[in-house]
Amino acid sequence: MTTPTRRDLANAIRFLAMDAVEAAKSGHPGMPMGMADIAEVLWNDFLSHNPGNPHWFNRDRFVLSNGHGSMLIYALLHLSGYDLPIEQLKRFRQLHSKTAGHPEYGHTPGVETTTGPLGQGFANAVGMALAEKILAQRFNRPGFDVVDHNTWVFMGDGCLMEGISHEVASLAGTWGLGKLIAFWDDNRISIDGDTAGWFTDDTAARFEAYGWQVIRKVDGHDPQELLQAIRTAKAETGKPTLICCRTVIGYGAPTKCGKESCHGAPLGKDEIAATREAMGWPHEAFTIPAAVATGWDARTAGAERERRWNALFDNYAGAHPEAAAELRRRIAGELPANFAEAAQAYAAKLQQDGPVVASRKASQMALEAFGPLLPELIGGSADLAHSNLTLWKGSRSVTSDDAAANYVHYGVREFGMSAISNGIALHGGFIPYDATFLVFSDYARNALRMSALIPTRAIHVFTHDSIGLGEDGPTHQPVEHLASLRYIPNNDVWRPCDAVESAVSWQAAIERRGGPSCLVFSRQNLAHQPRSDEQLADIARGGYVLSDPADASFDLILLATGSEVELAMEAMRRLAGEGIKARVVSMPSTDVFDRQPLEWREGVLPSWCRKRVAVEAGVTDYWRKYVGLDGAVIGIDTFGASAPADQLYKHFGITVEAVVDAAKSLR
Repeated sequence: MTTPTRRDLANAIRFLAMDAVEAAKSGHPGMPMGMADIAEVLWNDFLSHNPGNPHWFNRDRFVLSNGHGSMLIYALLHLSGYDLPIEQLKRFRQLHSKTAGHPEYGHTPGVETTTGPLGQGFANAVGMALAEKILAQRFNRPGFDVVDHNTWVFMGDGCLMEGISHEVASLAGTWGLGKLIAFWDDNRISIDGDTAGWFTDDTAARFEAYGWQVIRKVDGHDPQELLQAIRTAKAETGKPTLICCRTVIGYGAPTKCGKESCHGAPLGKDEIAATREAMGWPHEAFTIPAAVATGWDARTAGAERERRWNALFDNYAGAHPEAAAELRRRIAGELPANFAEAAQAYAAKLQQDGPVVASRKASQMALEAFGPLLPELIGGSADLAHSNLTLWKGSRSVTSDDAAANYVHYGVREFGMSAISNGIALHGGFIPYDATFLVFSDYARNALRMSALIPTRAIHVFTHDSIGLGEDGPTHQPVEHLASLRYIPNNDVWRPCDAVESAVSWQAAIERRGGPSCLVFSRQNLAHQPRSDEQLADIARGGYVLSDPADASFDLILLATGSEVELAMEAMRRLAGEGIKARVVSMPSTDVFDRQPLEWREGVLPSWCRKRVAVEAGVTDYWRKYVGLDGAVIGIDTFGASAPADQLYKHFGITVEAVVDAAKSLR
């Protein structure tokens, strides 16, 4: 082969996608074939990256929001020189391969986020672009644009049908994310066929209304039109850009192109053979001609890009040593050296002071204490800042040009908010937190699941945690939500019982690097619980002995979380008056407790003691794993009602009397 044409380079993507899907006998060949020309122009002419170092900080971020077309990104990564050999493409969708059915962050070098649930990759990209913008405001200096990269997104019709796309596109326009550039794969085909029956939006006008620059009617198979569109997009620095690319799904397949039949199924050997003939690609499966491979290889150019940036950063460090050291720390994800000690001292002071406050207020107090220590903390709320109490004195809106910008007013957009937080965390340089009422975690549920799956270092704050919120009634009173969040693997859920546990839960969430944390706080005031220094240290284990009889012997165990701990403590005192000795266990995080060594768990919940009562204002079944079938659980297995909180607790039987009666009934 002579010097390859752009079509030759794009065809390498097409045939790798066809061959891998055929070998796996499953997958989605249509999108990679349709978007191959767009990808070729973007990756070979514009994308700033280094295949030799997928973690180079100032790289462009590329997000494949329509993640079902995963063979597109796997082909791009392989061809451009990432550590993804052809053997991995041959094992597409097979166990333990690096080429899973949908792209997975941390599993495949060069994949920036886990995508597949449509629209969420787009939302992650908005978070990445926001992170880039704020870091640039904070760290760039005249002549030293050390934070300077684009975020590129591929997305299809399905991404834009999902409601989350409306939420995050609106915010991206409001924030003026000029380095966010999205490509809409406008092929008018989804799984069910021609989208004319269910997707007739004027998408271009919609994005213009959001404040985006929109480039309409670009031929997604014409490199010259694509080049011009991308140049126009990059020239606009005050708005994000949507490039509307008309494409043909399954481009090149003689009988299946433009049809839903190539969306999510192999083309078949005969169709692939016919496509090879039609497109002049005589090479065997998984074979890339040397000239094409050379045309794609980005390793030398990528290494040079990073070398130039490293030289710039070295000069930056010489001129601005403190800023450079701070940026290095934040890129590495390391906390300030004094954070742990300061956080522990803060919790110890609270233990001494004994404040009686709602845990949502205790959460705000923790932010006031920790915020000045953590410039990487960036927070926000879904239009509930003054109820969630997520604002603190150092909060600065991201809509400003303030170098200290660190607060996001998300509006009523719970799903988009949580997915944007995931993107901010993935970008690096920040620890994001977001907030809403616990009952509205349902709106964000899939983004919370993705937060744990990816995983991201994100903190999700939920207030108004039970029927204790009172008069707003059952629409706002969470019942099943604590259990639902706890059932998400790799998701740490904390429900603290007082200001001290609230501070410890914040510290644990901030320090956690392997996944997200959900911090769940009350609307109503909670009593302060007395503790020894040893017990204070034990909170971080997720579950610990809060109270034992004076002689350390006991007849039964009372387990509780959050606002119900004080019920358990009062029940313990009443039982003691009747000669029944009870241990009280506070379990602010069952997830963390379950990870403790067996010796610790046995020390807190000894197996010999079968008389156990759990109390929490939520569904009861979750607690059976701690109390067994012969134990008792005081909770609520119906929806709530509208009334003052104290009346609701009495009405639904979540009372000291109920705990005492349950304890006395155990055999």
